[in-house]
Amino acid sequence: MLGSATVTALVGTMKPEIAKTFYGDTLGLKFISEDNYAMVFEGKNARVRVSRVPGVTPAAYAVLAFQVDDIEKTVDGLTAKGVVFARFGFFVQDAKGIWTAPDGAKVAWFHDPDLNMLSVVQHV
Repeated sequence: MLGSATVTALVGTMKPEIAKTFYGDTLGLKFISEDNYAMVFEGKNARVRVSRVPGVTPAAYAVLAFQVDDIEKTVDGLTAKGVVFARFGFFVQDAKGIWTAPDGAKVAWFHDPDLNMLSVVQHV
């Protein structure tokens, strides 16, 4: 029923001006629009609606994943823009914070200004 519907990811923010800079300038998503309720950004194949909310309860898992062709280059680029990659004690990550899954996929996690967890993923 919804297989042909356009998908928009939703993320909450209590810091709209900081989030606008983060999603637009730091992550490089295309700014589409803004109103009193949210900002909309666009990536290659989806939109992200960053909604103004009275409170954010960050999930313990990534709420957005960005598939990339070269994770090391992406991590280096984001690090240069001030993004700090998360470290977890329950699996081994390399010096850049990249974890290699058993199937060879690579993942690195980071937070937006409201502590929503995001990730970059390079599939095999």
